[in-house]
Amino acid sequence: MWRLSWASFTERWTLFVGAALSVCLGVALVQSSLLLLLSAATLDAPAGTTDLEAMDFDQRSLVAVTVVAVMLGCAAFLAVFIISSTFAFTVAQRRRDLAMLRLTGATPRQVRGLLLGQATLLGLIGVAGGVPLGVAVIRLQEKGLRELEFVPAGFSGQWHGWVVLASAGTGLGLALTGVLLAARRAARIRPLEALRQTREQGRSLGRVRSLLGALFLIGSLVLVVLAPLAGPAGGQAMAMCVSICAVLALACFGPVVVPALVRLLPARADSTVALLAKSGLRDDVWRSAATAAPVVVLVGLLLGQAVAFDSAAAAAAGEQRRATTADLVVEARGDVSERLADVAGVTGVSTELDVPVAVTTGSGDMAFTELHRGMVIRPDAYSRLHPRDRSLADLRGRAVAAGPGAVGIGEGDRVGVRVGGADLGRVTVAEAVPPRMGGGASLLIPAGLLASADLESAASRSFIAVERSTDVAEVEADLSRIGTVSTVSDWAARDAEARASANAGTLTAVMGLGGLFAFLGIVNTVVMAVSDRRTDFAAARVTGFTRSQILASAALEATAITAIGLVLGAVATAGTLIAMAGTAASVTGSPTVAVPWSLAAGLGVACLAVTGLTGVSAAWIATGRSPVSLLAARE
Repeated sequence: MWRLSWASFTERWTLFVGAALSVCLGVALVQSSLLLLLSAATLDAPAGTTDLEAMDFDQRSLVAVTVVAVMLGCAAFLAVFIISSTFAFTVAQRRRDLAMLRLTGATPRQVRGLLLGQATLLGLIGVAGGVPLGVAVIRLQEKGLRELEFVPAGFSGQWHGWVVLASAGTGLGLALTGVLLAARRAARIRPLEALRQTREQGRSLGRVRSLLGALFLIGSLVLVVLAPLAGPAGGQAMAMCVSICAVLALACFGPVVVPALVRLLPARADSTVALLAKSGLRDDVWRSAATAAPVVVLVGLLLGQAVAFDSAAAAAAGEQRRATTADLVVEARGDVSERLADVAGVTGVSTELDVPVAVTTGSGDMAFTELHRGMVIRPDAYSRLHPRDRSLADLRGRAVAAGPGAVGIGEGDRVGVRVGGADLGRVTVAEAVPPRMGGGASLLIPAGLLASADLESAASRSFIAVERSTDVAEVEADLSRIGTVSTVSDWAARDAEARASANAGTLTAVMGLGGLFAFLGIVNTVVMAVSDRRTDFAAARVTGFTRSQILASAALEATAITAIGLVLGAVATAGTLIAMAGTAASVTGSPTVAVPWSLAAGLGVACLAVTGLTGVSAAWIATGRSPVSLLAARE
């Protein structure tokens, strides 16, 4: 079967170009991500930094490790999806050829071996191209991570020789994993299908595909229901997973869903071009589903994550405005509460210092230390200007409170706390404030537990209450000598904008190069779909269609199937939108959501442009030969 795999691979190499490029890019991304992951995990703080700055540096490195790890997983997922989609389409195109093998004596095991042999060749090609490409990709990722401020200036990934072996395993693993389901489907082809004059389109999904689709669909519905019950962090994570599960469900049910939507497309009876395009979409369900699948994945994943991020930021902004009775916010460095309190017209000050904190839970061999964000406060002042958290006024002694962003830390716990060089030892979590949509500090630490010298470099924000009879402009002028002054509304809006920018950076880092996979899959399936119709186009031209009408039909067909993909991607995104609305309502009392319309419009235009241009170009090439010669070749 190895010789047959090689012969069929070289004979029909155009079918495998897209899959080969996917493996190549997947190997490059996995290789560069592994190197960046190791480099970020072992990154040391620059010499001369204080203990507090070193801890903050370590926390930023942890964020970089998380982003790169998610990037690695996303790249692997998209590579497997596109390879699987490509080979499933290839099996559908070669159904009669594979049936001929069965008719001549090939067993189902040998047919599977044929495709797995092709997958191995595909993996080797991907490794050969992906390893050197990974050297260029890592520089691109480094630059992106530095510009998005996930890593410090001067950060670079360090080369390790063992990564070549990891890349080889990755290439073969991606190719073989992507082909397994297609190989199983190919093994079920019946020998008598070789005697048919037309390809068997096979509207049956198959048991495995139907089961997987049902599981993903049920999973997405369950996540929508559970998201409002999981708190802000858990709810957002579940909402982001809704679109992922929905995309996979729609991909599984594509051969049923896409033709159903095709039947709804309008086509004028007097428009021969529209009728030809619609018949092309309707007659080959697997081709239509395979063409729509990458569009669904691109829109569902990218837009779904963007909706989750933007909705969380919008809900957090509204929540912050309602969470305080203060009039102004002053941003500075260190504890400036006494200086602010001396300003004429100021009736209340709550200074909050943002610090990294190492929290140790468990004891003995089960002790586990994790970096969190902490906030140093004066409990009585904090409670006066944050009415929602009035219980903190009683926080006394060696006790801390679980903050609005606490995960795994609750009232009554005994935890070890270290802030910079100050080790507070074991303290009691005496209170817990309600969680917030915008998250926040995991621990609220009374100012009396830390020396002022330990907090000199910490960023602070102070909420200021101003006497009603005082001229606010004069108070702002006096406060501006201490730090940057904003109204609460302006500060909340700026904070929301910063969150949105950070979220956009995360989305760009995780999905930016992953988007190339999806667009590659779109181009690949459109080219394969159009190239597969050479004889169909020839038959149409023999019956009177002109070449320009064929090209117009190909463009209309590509546009229609892309529009269906965009609709299905929007359906997957709607699941995330509903889950985020429920989560926001359960946390803040208001079902706040946000849709990045500019991103949605950009994706739609880009997909339509790519599929349209690719479809017309492929049709131009496919109709280059004489229609009579193509029909004669088929016979």
